[in-house]
Amino acid sequence: METRNKNVALSTVGVFLVGFLLAANFTFAAVQGDFGLFKRMQIEAQEETLERELDRLKLEVQLTRNKTRRMSDGYLDLDLLDEQARKVLGLARGDEIIIR
Repeated sequence: METRNKNVALSTVGVFLVGFLLAANFTFAAVQGDFGLFKRMQIEAQEETLERELDRLKLEVQLTRNKTRRMSDGYLDLDLLDEQARKVLGLARGDEIIIR
């Protein structure tokens, strides 16, 4: 009878031990696994960083498009550009005589 009680007690302990180990494994996977809480927090932080970078790049693209549009023939006043280049940069054409 004692042997039977020992076997029952050992099997009960074994079942609880296996159950505890399975629960510990699932808990570990839920917290630190590939799809766990820590990974999720890391991905959310990376998402915020990437969204900020996307906003910065969208602004940069918008500014570049604006500058490109302002340099087009339909927008640019060539006479004003020529006048400003002469004033600011001191440019002149090769066939002009400059008197100071």
